[in-house]
Amino acid sequence: MPDQPSALTGQFRKPFKAQVAFFRGKLGNLVPTERWDDLTHADHDTAFMVAGAQKADLLTDLAAAVDRAIAEGKGLEAFRQDFRSIVEKRGWHGWTGEGSVGGEAWRTRTIYRTNARVSYAAGRFAQLQVFPLWVYRHGASEHARPIHLSWDGLVLPKEHEFWTIFYPPSDWGCSCYVVGARNERGVRRLGGDLDKKLPDDWKKIMPNGLPAGAGKGWDYAPGASVAPIVTATAEKVRHWDYQIGKAFMDDIPAGSRDDFARSYRSLPSVADDARRYAQRVWGQSEAAIEPLRTLGLVGPRQAWGLQQHLPAEQVPGALDSFDFSLAEYDVRHVMSGHGNDATERQRGQRGILPADFGMLSSVIEHPDAIEDGGLSNIGEQLVRYVKRINGETYVAVFAIRRKRRTLALKTLFVRI
Repeated sequence: MPDQPSALTGQFRKPFKAQVAFFRGKLGNLVPTERWDDLTHADHDTAFMVAGAQKADLLTDLAAAVDRAIAEGKGLEAFRQDFRSIVEKRGWHGWTGEGSVGGEAWRTRTIYRTNARVSYAAGRFAQLQVFPLWVYRHGASEHARPIHLSWDGLVLPKEHEFWTIFYPPSDWGCSCYVVGARNERGVRRLGGDLDKKLPDDWKKIMPNGLPAGAGKGWDYAPGASVAPIVTATAEKVRHWDYQIGKAFMDDIPAGSRDDFARSYRSLPSVADDARRYAQRVWGQSEAAIEPLRTLGLVGPRQAWGLQQHLPAEQVPGALDSFDFSLAEYDVRHVMSGHGNDATERQRGQRGILPADFGMLSSVIEHPDAIEDGGLSNIGEQLVRYVKRINGETYVAVFAIRRKRRTLALKTLFVRI
């Protein structure tokens, strides 16, 4: 079972396949809206929106930032950093919360937590289908709703009508969740109360026209309309590869992949993560070093353009759905081969620093030149990206690795 969300931060410690599959299923349908309730109920299962965001490029950037937060378990502060960059780059004004620190904090928190919690709930809905008994658990919200608290431990069959209305979240900020059990013993182990019963008036409609216990637009089960699709998509990946964010991208319409790849690489948090990854390899941080880290997908147009610079016989099939990546041992090779400033100066170069890895997204996305790099000593096709930045020339050489479907950074140096 995946970790439950933190009631205070909304951050999920371990994204899981069904959660990512649900959110990725929405990325082919980016819907411009004026108000938060322009989409209702199950419409949210198949569409992505941010209230007030209407331009396609703005929506794509926001979707990429939210996707990264969900698929890679990024925190709220990383999302806020990306959000600020996006609204400035796209010139988005008039969004609710603009103009004050508190307003921005509220808006980014709402976007982040709502998408995280709904995708989590939808992924869990698909997973829970194998359990005959479902247990409602209160999420220990900072401001508990009495009616939600009264349902804590409630046990009902998965087919019960209650779940079609009150499968959580059932309102803004609701952090309640559902767990599944196969028998009464499992129910008790999960904190279920077999003696707790629903009151006869559990479907009572309030003066506002909503069922008691549900907020406007929240009286439905997130993910219910797409549960079989989510399950089928999640089953395509039997175990997590080195990078959760790479999984499921084949399910995004081909016409959208270039835009999402470009938006992903433009996020400041991606550049920051590449820099921090190098810092860990350099020994400047004690944090654990992941074996590999992605720099985003190679989209169809980018793959086509890349292949024009390479010998056809050396290209291992279509490069679409490959990604650009960093591996620990390759970064160590860069450090040992190009990290000594005195030696590099003799070559007309300067020593590579961890901060230089933060420039890779720009080098990949806006190169001055793409060149055939020949073959490595083990026969890998190499491709060289060249980019002039702040009076220096960055040269990043990537190896095409068929088995992992990736362009892995082989070396990096800076000419002065």
